[in-house]
Amino acid sequence: MKYTFYTPGPAQLYPSFEQHVQTFVEQQLGSISHRSQQYRALHQHTVEQLRTLLNVPATHAILFLGSASEAWERILLNCVEHESYHLVNGSFSKKFFQYAQVLHKFAHKLEKPMGQGFDASEVEVPEYAELIGLAHNETSSGVQMRVSDIHKIKRSNPDKLIAVDMVSSAPYPDLDYSLIDTAFFSVQKAFGLPAGLGVWIVNEKCLQKAERLRKYDNLTIGAHHDLPTLWKNAQSHETPATPNVMGIYLLGKIAEDMNRVGVDRIRKETEQKAKLLYNFIDQHEGFETFVQEPKHRSQTVVVANTKQPSSEIISALKAKGLVLGSGYGEHKATQVRIANFPATSTEQVEALIRALGEL
Repeated sequence: MKYTFYTPGPAQLYPSFEQHVQTFVEQQLGSISHRSQQYRALHQHTVEQLRTLLNVPATHAILFLGSASEAWERILLNCVEHESYHLVNGSFSKKFFQYAQVLHKFAHKLEKPMGQGFDASEVEVPEYAELIGLAHNETSSGVQMRVSDIHKIKRSNPDKLIAVDMVSSAPYPDLDYSLIDTAFFSVQKAFGLPAGLGVWIVNEKCLQKAERLRKYDNLTIGAHHDLPTLWKNAQSHETPATPNVMGIYLLGKIAEDMNRVGVDRIRKETEQKAKLLYNFIDQHEGFETFVQEPKHRSQTVVVANTKQPSSEIISALKAKGLVLGSGYGEHKATQVRIANFPATSTEQVEALIRALGEL
């Protein structure tokens, strides 16, 4: 049976994925040197397509890592000397905070229960915090932070770096990168690709901080992929070590496909599909929307409480070729998570809603 995946990552593959894989194989790109002009052209194409799609200015480098989780470590090592501040309202925003603790940073947090979001007005950043870490979209709980609030937090704290986790939402958020110092995502969610590639968007202020910290004898900013080295290599469309060439190639092709569709259309369709899902959940007695505040509900990962064990719902739908995500952590047995990424069409979302209604 061929399945449609509504899982929040790894997720449904983008419709043109198979075609691009075939081209990659036919052109033998898996065997080219990462120091060759052929690779540099491939790398440059991907960066240019992402710049267009996400409206990333030349002040920011677009760097490639092994995962978004690696970005947490790179950001903390390269951009924080002593203190960081984290908005925590789920498992992934909490992990960013915990990474800071493991790396012996003095980490502050404002924490809310899963399912609750943040408004800019309630955020008071400690005086000596150097960096603010927050999740635009908390994958574990289906809470999304309004972009306007992210921008307000930066405007209220202009001297502090701000780091935005958009792992399960990019390219949906329309971030103003004049106000965003660094952001990151991985490709196995909204970009509809297999796991194994993280993308780190980072500005010159972060680079300057890393270069300063690198001079200190009592600090390390990393022995391998530190920011100055990544940045230097990126200027010539290369990476320090042999990269995930296939992942970078495929990301460039998918971003090109998305640019052909248009990011405004992708955002509009995302909101339309989310509305269909939330309307169904609110009207069906077997489900309940987990995030109570409409303004904090994710447009890309819809989370619902279930009256019957979620495993029963997931099994029944899988028998019909539809794969849902379970709840995260302690909510595994009582919730389902439905990815609303560009790879799933309005028709596929409507098919899922019909199937849920028949349970």
